[in-house]
Amino acid sequence: MTKTETAAADVLDIDRIRRDFPMLSSVMNGHGLVYLDNAATTQKPSAVIDRMAAFLRHEYATIHRGVYTFSQLSTAECDTVREKCRRFLNAGRASEIIFVRGATEAVNLVAAGFGRKFLKKGDEILISQIEHHSNIVPWQRLCEEKGLTLKIIPVNDRGEIILEEFQKLLGARTYLVSIGHVSNALGTVNPIREMTRLAHHAGAWVLVDGAQGAPHFRVDVREIDCDFYCFSGHKIYGPTGIGVLYAKAKHLDAMDPYQTGGDMIESVTFEKTTYAKPPAKFEAGTPAIAEIIGLGAALDYLGKLDWEAVTAHERELLTHATEKLSAIPGLKIIGTAAEKASLVSFSLEGIHPHDIGTVLDQEGIAIRAGHHCAQPTMKRFGVPATARASFAFYNTKEEIDKLARGVKKVLEIFK
Repeated sequence: MTKTETAAADVLDIDRIRRDFPMLSSVMNGHGLVYLDNAATTQKPSAVIDRMAAFLRHEYATIHRGVYTFSQLSTAECDTVREKCRRFLNAGRASEIIFVRGATEAVNLVAAGFGRKFLKKGDEILISQIEHHSNIVPWQRLCEEKGLTLKIIPVNDRGEIILEEFQKLLGARTYLVSIGHVSNALGTVNPIREMTRLAHHAGAWVLVDGAQGAPHFRVDVREIDCDFYCFSGHKIYGPTGIGVLYAKAKHLDAMDPYQTGGDMIESVTFEKTTYAKPPAKFEAGTPAIAEIIGLGAALDYLGKLDWEAVTAHERELLTHATEKLSAIPGLKIIGTAAEKASLVSFSLEGIHPHDIGTVLDQEGIAIRAGHHCAQPTMKRFGVPATARASFAFYNTKEEIDKLARGVKKVLEIFK
């Protein structure tokens, strides 16, 4: 680690931060919890838990539908959270922020509202070889419905997108490139700025699945210049059931709504319905109000952190984990890209990842074991599944040392 990284990491008071997260003091199977499944979902700070509880106890009311005081206050609070999301992504305007259930719904919204309207038979969609199923299946379905072609951007043996091959795939019929910011299975950070530039040069739109990017990096959608960016609240220390789709205003104006119903209309008769302007156009029905409030509290919490220090600390955790795990006989790290988020996916020769996860569970260590909703990624690297340890800014080197000792115990049991 460089002196700059050391200085930045020192800014974070990890002990204090850990006290902000009640779950981290839990006990699992007689051991203090070592939570290393942050790529699946993150723990919640007391600030989020308490804010949601206070809202539900003392402030709860529906939004956009009442003239009474609490309804007006709830509406104003949700509007404030939308503005916080705009700032979090550096979007141009708050109306470019759509509340969704999560990144999965966001991708499906774009596939339905944009894809079904604009793409024609023979058009092409490009995705990479290392996508989450949520960024594969919606496009497969759309291709089947409309006679489109789904093309796959290959990766090298390190898990990095081969930009030269990507450029070759871009063509006159390429309408959309949908790419993960960070691979959930490997940790690879994809070159989304360069890919967006190349795609736009070819006349294609770009969606970035930021489910694994937003928790680790400062995101600037205007700098990236992507057409769409999405993330899930529960992966950035907020509640489940809430997420965000950013879309350029011109696209939202042109797209059809994904769902229809109450609150997304301007007028309804039995002959015709006219839709409201974005963002309401894409937010049919009563939204997840308490979850929106919780997302706002999570963004407030993150806004108080030094993100240079967060990045440096997570990089140090990744380096430490890579060194510790690489030294274990028979262990192979899957995904060794030069640019990675704080995630290590690995296999042990002759031992199924589920067995690794089960033994670690008995040691109080929570990891993910399986195909990580990324079966094509597993196929690319010739494994049925991996064990995955994923780190957040509240994790420590000592926890990684416990992980390494736990993996060695797995070897003792199965060898």
